[in-house]
Amino acid sequence: MSDTRTGQKRETMLRDDSADQHARRRSALATGLALLAACVVLFLAWQTVSSLLIVFAGVLFAAFLDASARALAPVIPLNRAWRLTLVLLLFSALSGFGLLWGMRKLPEQTRLLLRVMDAQIDVLQAHLMSYGVDLLGPEWGRDFAQWLFSDQGRFLSHAQILLGGASSLLAGALVILFLGILFAFDPTSHRESLVMLVKQSYRARTRAVMDEMGNVMRLWLVGQWVRIILMTLCVWIALYLIGLPGPFVLGLQAGLSNLIPYLGPIIAGIPIALVAMPLGPSPLIWAIVVYTIIQSIEGYVIGPLIQRQAVETPPAWTLVAIVLLGALFGVLGIALAMPLVAVGRVAIIRFYVEDYLGDDLKPTTADKS
Repeated sequence: MSDTRTGQKRETMLRDDSADQHARRRSALATGLALLAACVVLFLAWQTVSSLLIVFAGVLFAAFLDASARALAPVIPLNRAWRLTLVLLLFSALSGFGLLWGMRKLPEQTRLLLRVMDAQIDVLQAHLMSYGVDLLGPEWGRDFAQWLFSDQGRFLSHAQILLGGASSLLAGALVILFLGILFAFDPTSHRESLVMLVKQSYRARTRAVMDEMGNVMRLWLVGQWVRIILMTLCVWIALYLIGLPGPFVLGLQAGLSNLIPYLGPIIAGIPIALVAMPLGPSPLIWAIVVYTIIQSIEGYVIGPLIQRQAVETPPAWTLVAIVLLGALFGVLGIALAMPLVAVGRVAIIRFYVEDYLGDDLKPTTADKS
């Protein structure tokens, strides 16, 4: 009798060991497949990163349309679809008016500014050459037309580059435009198509985090538009009062430079200084001082007040992201560095720090005050 019981226990233990080994093999296989799938996804993402950045730009445009429609809700008592349609009509009208006005005014001002800056660069080059410093190299020439059209082969090469760049830019802009419209008119179904890829018990959390990401993008976009408009107007009026030529173009490039934090405003000050140099030392000093004051107020007072609700990343990490994404993906990486950092920060904090590590980073009452 005891031998029978011992044999049954031994068989049970063997079955349990076999089941445990089978479960471990299945777990190891599942882990290996998950790692392989992650590697494949990362490889495909790296190979198609330019397209993914365009898709993200489309999501940003959808967030802009959604923020505009939300802003109209207290004023126009219509449903969301009609408000989005009205926003698109207003956006199209303003874009058309801006293009018509810009085609008449901007080319002339831009040509004037380029001639002035070209002449001042030549003056700087000659001044530096007197000290033995060849800043621009021996191949520098004053006449860009001679550089472009010196031979037929070079002309055709530059024409192909310009046409290819223009077609790529137009195609990317159209993709961003249509993606933004499609995402904005039906955000729920697009969000749910991603939420359904995670476990059912975790879908509510994923949905909440994605909503928080959308809110961060809306706040960032609204803040950027406010900063660009304020900076453009202030610099435009200040340079007009000083008497610089092409003040609107200089103000516009100064406003758009805020898309590149920290580095953009410094770069935008160079054209202003070059244009002010022929007018004499007094306008040059006034232009530099006024631009520095406006940029300091915007960068240290207005900007933080506007963006503190959306982007709380330390400035050093933001600058690192701009440098890395710019080196890897060019101008598009630089332009999208800030929103990518903001959205990535939300994902890391919610999914990794809070859910995986178990830290509670919800703001306390003291933090809010």
